[in-house]
Amino acid sequence: MSKSYNIYSRKQRWKLLLFAIALGIVGVSLAYTKTLVDKISSEERKKVEIWADAVQKRSALVNYTSRLFNKLQKGERGKVELYLEATKYLVRPDVHEVSFALNVLNDNTTVPVILTNSEGEITSYRNLIFPPGAAKDEVLRVELANMAAQYDPIEIVYYGNSSVFLYYRDSRLFSELKTTFDDLQQSFISDLILNAASSPLILLDSASNEIIEAGNVDSIVFNDEEALSMKLDEMMEQHAPLRIEINGQSAMVYYEDSFLLTQLKYYPLAQLGIIGLFVMIAYLLFSTARKAEQNQVWVGMSKETAHQLGTPLSSMIGWVELLKEEPKTAQIALELEKDVSRLQVVTERFSKIGSQPELVLVDLCKLLRNTIDYFELRSGKNVTFEIEMPDELMVVLNESLFEWVIENLIKNALDAMDGVGTIKTVVSDQDHRVLIDITDSGKGIVPGDFKTIFEPGFTSKKRGWGLGLSLSKRIVKEYHQGKIYVLKSVLGSGSTFRISLRK
Repeated sequence: MSKSYNIYSRKQRWKLLLFAIALGIVGVSLAYTKTLVDKISSEERKKVEIWADAVQKRSALVNYTSRLFNKLQKGERGKVELYLEATKYLVRPDVHEVSFALNVLNDNTTVPVILTNSEGEITSYRNLIFPPGAAKDEVLRVELANMAAQYDPIEIVYYGNSSVFLYYRDSRLFSELKTTFDDLQQSFISDLILNAASSPLILLDSASNEIIEAGNVDSIVFNDEEALSMKLDEMMEQHAPLRIEINGQSAMVYYEDSFLLTQLKYYPLAQLGIIGLFVMIAYLLFSTARKAEQNQVWVGMSKETAHQLGTPLSSMIGWVELLKEEPKTAQIALELEKDVSRLQVVTERFSKIGSQPELVLVDLCKLLRNTIDYFELRSGKNVTFEIEMPDELMVVLNESLFEWVIENLIKNALDAMDGVGTIKTVVSDQDHRVLIDITDSGKGIVPGDFKTIFEPGFTSKKRGWGLGLSLSKRIVKEYHQGKIYVLKSVLGSGSTFRISLRK
């Protein structure tokens, strides 16, 4: 096995090794990130559970405060009703003992009340606060309007047809408690949202399906029922909603993973994608630069070879002409002239590598027959050539360079058969392409080398240069916009090379 074969074999092994290492790095990175995401998700879930438990307890406290507030409100109402009964008692004509009623009226030190006559004129008031410097009549007028807006006045009828009206509102203590309670409830809802950290959260009324509060959620969801339904479905897919009670009403808390956690899930993929894109671009640039460098080497080497062959070839042509003049060597000169002409063709081929060759309409079948005839005369009786092709098939190509490709394939076939076997050439005329299959009965090619054999320097022969198939690929692909590849190969049975050309 040649050194060049070992080089490409090692190259393939290095590629596989580097690919395996890259897969390992990707796998470890994804596994570590998944572990990290799972830990963060678990911690986030625990925080939500702890927060939900605190919400339940605080909700119970709010509900208890609400019930207490309702009791206080009933107590305030009871005081007003007792005050009303005492007032009614005092205006009755048959009452002689008024001390108890007066005590009841005096005991009202919290509930603000205003008494007016039937014309709406204020006759008395109690438990009102007058700010310093404020006009008393203005304060009474404002208070009367506020009381009328809060509760309907109570009519007190006396002396048959005369009436007075009792206006009242909640006591200052009760109002302060109510304000405190409202602040507590609002604080509870705000904490509900803020304590959810960065997780998107929606607090939904169970009865009306209206949003009570939301955090870290796009405002578009609030005005679109379909968008809201989709958002709630997405949240339920991640976490089961929590049921809580606020002010005696059932509510549902929907939440999903935070934006940070979602980013962590997809960050490794994005990072690996960017790194992969960078590596791919770098590889393409490097490959393009390497290919350009190889092309320059090919061009320089080919032109130098043509130049080096040109000088001795001119001398050989002169010697052939001298040999023709002697009768004894005339026949030898004719045969030698054929080989010199062949050498001229080779020199011409090398000179065309690197420059844009001229493509003309050529009879492909005639070209193939001439090339095969040339090798058939020089291959011995143990090699059989078989041909299946039309009588004529016109294709646009460079005759000199394409003939070189066929020669390389036939030479390789002869080497693979060790001078014994069959070489079959089949030409297929299709709609838009022409297929040329050259099959030998030689040693065959390892499947892993189907592409490698076209690399420069690759050869399985001890004394080969590994340039024939590489040159052939360059001629077919770059100069004729065609394809050349191993169609099939069986070890010990032979190989088939296919050339595909545009018509």
